Amino acid sequence: MKTILETDMDFICDINAPCFQLLEKDEIDLIQSGKTQVQFRKGDSITKQGAFASYVLFMVKGLAKQYIEGVDNKSFNIKIVTPGDFVGLSSVFDRVIFDYSTITLTDCQAFLIEKEAVSGLVKKNGNFGFSITRRYCKQNHSLFKTISNLLYKQMNGRLAGALLYLDEINSKYPELYGLLNRKDIAGFCGISTENCVKLLESFEKDGIIKLSDKQIIIKDKNVVELIASRG
Repeated sequence: MKTILETDMDFICDINAPCFQLLEKDEIDLIQSGKTQVQFRKGDSITKQGAFASYVLFMVKGLAKQYIEGVDNKSFNIKIVTPGDFVGLSSVFDRVIFDYSTITLTDCQAFLIEKEAVSGLVKKNGNFGFSITRRYCKQNHSLFKTISNLLYKQMNGRLAGALLYLDEINSKYPELYGLLNRKDIAGFCGISTENCVKLLESFEKDGIIKLSDKQIIIKDKNVVELIASRG
């Protein structure tokens, strides 16, 4: 991790997120005084599960993978972090540790904002607080969907759900699949890498997806959605 100074070419003056446009000038100054602009290299750790959460991270550039660490070196992928996403919002609502780990898939640029500054503005500015709370609820809803996908669906349904999620992100960031291996894909649906590879080949044989190197192209989205819904 490298701190970006105002004299650096990569320095960004403002945080271009809709929720920050709701702040008054003195409130913006408070955020500005409590933030640090940093650069992460590909493969750097952004958050560590169980570590003390002293900041909220706002992603400006790049992609990262958020995951839960399990026993026996097993992990479950829960989210792709994209520009405009917050990481660590739970720390604003009195959660003192990170519940997940986050690792960069590309070089990334982000703002680290002191959680006390964000917490203070949530209490002071109702519109800002509502926007942050809505984001937090959206993240929780996405997590509940992920848990439901894992608990109540068979392997083919899990994989189909993961492919739909990744395809949506890939439509905005076409480099995504080039950054993920088959183990990463398997990690989004809680199955072994071997089973993931077999199911992908089966889906391709059935003509609903196309595999091209690391790329996964959905050819029949309706069928994939049906598999995902029926589990």
